[in-house]
Amino acid sequence: MTEAYSEAQLRKLQRDTLGYFIAEANPDNGLVRDTTRPGSHCSIAAVGLGLAAYTVGAKNGYLSRPDAVARVLTTLRFFRDSPQGTEPDATGYKGFYYHFLHMDTGRRAWESELSTIDSTFLIAGVLACGAYFDLDTADEREIRDLAEELYRRVDWDWARNGSTAVTHGWKPETGFLRFHWTGYNEALLLYVLGLGSPTHPLPPSSYDAWLHTYQWKKLYGQEFVYGGPLFVHQLSHAWVDFRGIQDDYTRSRGIDYFENSRRATYAQRGYAIRNPRGFKGYGENIWGITASDGPGPTTLCVDGRERRFLDYRARAIPWGPDDGTIAPWAAIASLPFAPEIVLPAIEAFHRQYPDMESVYGFKCSFNPTYDAAGDGHGWISKGYYGLDQGPIVMMIENHLTGWFWELMKRCGPVTEGLRQAGFRGGWLEASDPASERSAR
Repeated sequence: MTEAYSEAQLRKLQRDTLGYFIAEANPDNGLVRDTTRPGSHCSIAAVGLGLAAYTVGAKNGYLSRPDAVARVLTTLRFFRDSPQGTEPDATGYKGFYYHFLHMDTGRRAWESELSTIDSTFLIAGVLACGAYFDLDTADEREIRDLAEELYRRVDWDWARNGSTAVTHGWKPETGFLRFHWTGYNEALLLYVLGLGSPTHPLPPSSYDAWLHTYQWKKLYGQEFVYGGPLFVHQLSHAWVDFRGIQDDYTRSRGIDYFENSRRATYAQRGYAIRNPRGFKGYGENIWGITASDGPGPTTLCVDGRERRFLDYRARAIPWGPDDGTIAPWAAIASLPFAPEIVLPAIEAFHRQYPDMESVYGFKCSFNPTYDAAGDGHGWISKGYYGLDQGPIVMMIENHLTGWFWELMKRCGPVTEGLRQAGFRGGWLEASDPASERSAR
């Protein structure tokens, strides 16, 4: 029987993981690298997760409050002052930002899209800082003012492009992307923040349309709103405590989204135990299939069977893609939902794959099946990704204390967006809208 990871070990992991956002940020503009791979550009989602992580770090003494204030101010001032427009090398447009930015100039990189979902996580981090830095000092007042300004200028309604659901994004060369945010996924937070906007809100009909695209499935003994990669059941939940609050869909099913994520977590473990594709290492305490780095793209003959391996990909259960790659962060980010199975999994990663741990905690992913060297060690990701690191910091805190969730309950745009989406019950009923700090 695998022992559970201790609270002291969780705190060390949290602090080490936070180190990514401290060391991999540009001190001149606050931009955070997407990954530790050489030449990596900034990911705006990583910036938002880093901003949230700074609040957790300051609260726990991993960095001083003045240091956190300085980092946050640098970041928020950059996004306020960076060029917003239709130029192909701008930083953003309509209050949204390009998915990837050059680390030095902050201009658009790789001809990436103006990303609605990555901008959501950036703005969520901005709002978290606005809620946390509440002292009556010039710097902390400025943080609150900047948080309000950045949130208010996001034109969520424009991002629908005249349809009901929100588009994935926009490019100056070709216009709106053809895909929309439908089906249960990480865009739950996008709709909440869009509905809560005091300036350019989404109409309630957009959330209704979102609910009507859900798929309810039964997998490995669990019935839940389906989403294949585990991150879709985690990223919005890192910010919002969904325990005891329900929208129209979850009321009809007699659950809440927290319970839904618990079931999705158990389904992931059930898939690993069943291991239908026969990958090495999968089992009761080795599981976690999500967006992650991989050893491909390549093929390799393993035990007489040709296997196809992928690079970075949103892996999913039960229909794939799945190439034998396990992401520890996928399990760790489910800590609040099912600690009874997550803690033994973290301990198993720690004991069985010690090479997975380095300066910033657990690396992105590993694949025991991919054994190109023939030495039985398999493959381990060479780097870290900001998208992985942030949820680890936030969800460890939510598991141990619930503090970050409590912080976001004081954020007016979140509570207003939840109410506009039709959420009722639990802590949302008990909260007083007049007393909430709001970016309005």
